[in-house]
Amino acid sequence: MTDAAFAATLPGMRAMLISSALVAAFALSGPVVAAPTSLLPTAPEAARPSSKLAPLAADSAWTPRFAAAADELARALRSRDEAQWAPLLGGQWLSAADRERVRNLLGDRNSPFLPALFSKAVTHRAILGWNASASLSADERAAIEGGQEAEALVCWSAGGGEAGPWPATAIEADNGPGRSYACARIAYSIRGETPSWRAFIEQREPA
Repeated sequence: MTDAAFAATLPGMRAMLISSALVAAFALSGPVVAAPTSLLPTAPEAARPSSKLAPLAADSAWTPRFAAAADELARALRSRDEAQWAPLLGGQWLSAADRERVRNLLGDRNSPFLPALFSKAVTHRAILGWNASASLSADERAAIEGGQEAEALVCWSAGGGEAGPWPATAIEADNGPGRSYACARIAYSIRGETPSWRAFIEQREPA
């Protein structure tokens, strides 16, 4: 299924995770480990103004969860060992084409992952969510914050500082050549006894 086709099923699946006027992520409809494709709606977002991104609120219950997942993912990607990073990107649901694409991103000299994760400079990390809608009430925000499934963008950069520059919208988190940061989307679930998550690494096709 393509991102465009899958995105058509998203409207009924989404909810914003909000804390202190920031949105952590979009809610999912099923277990993270069973998701067969990325949830990044690049095609629909391209047709309308993209939602602005902002750092995840420090007081969000989701912040430490995404931080730990981002650290584990970064270690696996730095190893360049497919046996380590593939399970975090979907395992059996990660197609051969996607595996090859990730291998290329970890080895291509024009890939933003090389300076972001393999530079000798200090690597900075950002966990980004979507700005909260001003129309949501405090009760609605609290209900979303207390949800069981959420999604956020994590980005790394070896340039600049903790303040960025980082992507301003999800469209800019495309891991294209020349980007000063590399990004992944992490879908996290705390349903059941054991929390689980899966990462997606997107790369926009050349125009």
